[in-house]
Amino acid sequence: MTIAPISLHQPRRLAIGAGTIGDVGSWAADAKSVLVIATPITADFVLRLKLSGRITLFDAIPGEPDTTTLDAALTAARQCKPNLVIGLGGGSVLDVAKLVAVLWDSEQTLADVAGPNRVTGRRTRLAQVATTAGTGSEAGIRSLITDPGKGTKIAVESPHMIADLAVLDPELTYSVPPAVTAATGVDAMAHCVEAFTNRRAHPMIDGFARMGFGLVGKYLARAVRDGTDTEARESMMLASYYGGICLGPVNTAAGHAIAYPLGTRLRLPHGLANAIIFPHVLAFNQTVAGEKTAEVAAALGLGNDLAGEHLLNAAHGFCRDLGIEMSLAAHGAKTEDLSLYASEAHANRRLMDNNPIDMSLDDVLDVYQAAF
Repeated sequence: MTIAPISLHQPRRLAIGAGTIGDVGSWAADAKSVLVIATPITADFVLRLKLSGRITLFDAIPGEPDTTTLDAALTAARQCKPNLVIGLGGGSVLDVAKLVAVLWDSEQTLADVAGPNRVTGRRTRLAQVATTAGTGSEAGIRSLITDPGKGTKIAVESPHMIADLAVLDPELTYSVPPAVTAATGVDAMAHCVEAFTNRRAHPMIDGFARMGFGLVGKYLARAVRDGTDTEARESMMLASYYGGICLGPVNTAAGHAIAYPLGTRLRLPHGLANAIIFPHVLAFNQTVAGEKTAEVAAALGLGNDLAGEHLLNAAHGFCRDLGIEMSLAAHGAKTEDLSLYASEAHANRRLMDNNPIDMSLDDVLDVYQAAF
């Protein structure tokens, strides 16, 4: 098999460990104007950044940010003219922070930069402080924002959106509820697994993926059981970070494509949507990615030599035992809407074309119906 060339981008500086949020202030000591992008909950951590410059806080970030949210954040940036943007939150916050850093002082609009490698390069210094362990957005060069008119995600990808500083401080995740810990943890795992079994899989990225889903198998249940288990929390932040690295050169596949309409249409949190879909796509892909799927199953403690329904049931049980409600119906989905979700997911060729086996529209609908 020919190995395709890849380019790997990582933050210029990475701080890992309890209390490392306090390193941001000394690193940013020369910043005169700082824009902190957060949620009303993560805004409570602002003082821990130990910033000395003028601070503007923008905390109106919902669970699934859309273009209206981005416009409001850009307005805040143009008023305070920051020389440092800090994302302080989960993936939604970090994605908005990336876009603000490259757009607030630019002639380019979101439409200009949508897609890969269209950001011209002028940008404000960027720090990304993660407060969940799921998306790995702090590690990567991609940002997703919802277009409310079309009900789809706009993807922007550029090496100019890589963080100057990324912080993984497990203490910031202590207060994340068990249900959110579980769902975001499965999302981190899905990033690794989908990159690992991907048509564009690469030996170097496989290494990051293995480390990521291996940590999830060992530590996610512990983090769900005891939110203040520092070792488990830090290990899950690392798993999330490794998943973020996987996204850059390889990206996800059908699992995420099928999960996206559940976020844009049903308003399900991204991690929860991915957790519900994960077992079904893992089992679907097993027929062509048998060896790698077996490796994933072993790392997660699902068992050996699993296939078909046995694999699906074991993966489903892994997620269910974490306390995740795995029924779409329980989350408000309606049978009559499944075909719309399927058509939107199937049309997401950016991710669907990465899947190791082609999925027809009927195959995608079957996944939704099985998850219903």
